[in-house]
Amino acid sequence: MVFKEYITVKDIFGPLMLIEGVEGVTYGELAEVRLSDGQVRRGRVLEIADSCVLVQVFEGTMGLGRDNVRVKFLGKGLEIGVSPDIIGRVFDGAGRTIDGGPNIIPEKRLNVNGSPINPCARDYPSEFIQTGISSIDGLNPLVRGQKLPIFSGSGLPHARLAAQIARQARVPGSPEGFAVVFAAMGVTFEEANYFISNFQATRAIERAVVFINLAEDPPIERLAVPRMALTVAEYLAYELDMHVLIILTDMINYCEALREVSAARKEVPGRRGYPGYLYTDLAAIYERAGRVKGRKGSITQIPILTMPEDDKTHPVPDLTGYITEGQIILSRDLHLQGIYPPIDILPSLSRLKDKGIGEGRTREDHADISNQLYASYARGKAARELAVILGEGALSPLDLAFVDFTEHCNNEFIKQGEEENRSISQTLDIGWWLLGLLPRKDLKRIRKEYSDKYYRKREE
Repeated sequence: MVFKEYITVKDIFGPLMLIEGVEGVTYGELAEVRLSDGQVRRGRVLEIADSCVLVQVFEGTMGLGRDNVRVKFLGKGLEIGVSPDIIGRVFDGAGRTIDGGPNIIPEKRLNVNGSPINPCARDYPSEFIQTGISSIDGLNPLVRGQKLPIFSGSGLPHARLAAQIARQARVPGSPEGFAVVFAAMGVTFEEANYFISNFQATRAIERAVVFINLAEDPPIERLAVPRMALTVAEYLAYELDMHVLIILTDMINYCEALREVSAARKEVPGRRGYPGYLYTDLAAIYERAGRVKGRKGSITQIPILTMPEDDKTHPVPDLTGYITEGQIILSRDLHLQGIYPPIDILPSLSRLKDKGIGEGRTREDHADISNQLYASYARGKAARELAVILGEGALSPLDLAFVDFTEHCNNEFIKQGEEENRSISQTLDIGWWLLGLLPRKDLKRIRKEYSDKYYRKREE
């Protein structure tokens, strides 16, 4: 097919190029921008008005002029080639392999601009996903088909936590294969090298598909990365019948790129300069995860956000919380105490946890022990804050026992090694070991048959 070339560039501003007299072009269509010296840059149609087309140039418009470029539209959107061989490979933000291996020979090419799952076709999330991390598995379990973000802050070990989840996550007892799609957006070279070397050293790469977009790469490429990752996840889940966990880090970098593009288009800004369609854009990404009726595979999603100034009311975590089913929040105080992973269990929440735990999924006592650990930890923390004001002498012996419980919970339950992969049985057993610090009569959230079976008084 012969494509028409246009030399009718009217204006260039920022990464955008306005072209007049264009016919037969569709939204999202790819373009080639050819300079007079033969250099070729890539672009994508962002807006169409009558015969004028707005194109965003991936590599930027530095060095481009209205008189030295020719623009050709390719009649297709951004695509990625897929086949079973993509598992174990590393790609850049444009979908090109960067691991030194052979190029992928695709079975098909898929447009990355997929659609959210039709609500009528959704199946309810169920089945426990074991991450090997007690503070997630025990108190805020991840359920197959769920969207559970991690809210972090600058300097907190979210990258290490993301890599650990990618290495350890699995669906216990499931006959279907399990794969991880890992997409890093706007990361530094050191972070990218950490992820790749970590996956290769631990052989987690053998069941993973990794996308890496560096901070120096074009913003428009950053906008394409989560869509490429989700397209690959959909292929693995719905065509190869695999359970797929997709980890997106860092969504703040994605939203900053979205804000940069919006500013270049001179759109009216919304909260903190983000475009008014930020909620819609995030929902289009998050809602591509889930289970589909009649399909064996599923997509479970963990977006990771570094909240600016640890502010949960920032537009990105705020809107993410509306769309997703809970949140895991990292604590700076726990991090300063040397506790890894520094998961703050009180504000953290998994709204679907009751759908993935219990007899036949994890263990019959899981729900009770989760509720009791949470209640005891909250009481101990409240008592410790009271002691700061009034002194320990104002606390009853029972209050002091709950304060002691909270300290042990931080150091024995929440804290664990970066290479430590705990089974759900180990996690629940540690929970019972901690509850042995408290009088049995005060464990009011646990049924008698479970305390008869598992409770043992712990002597210090």
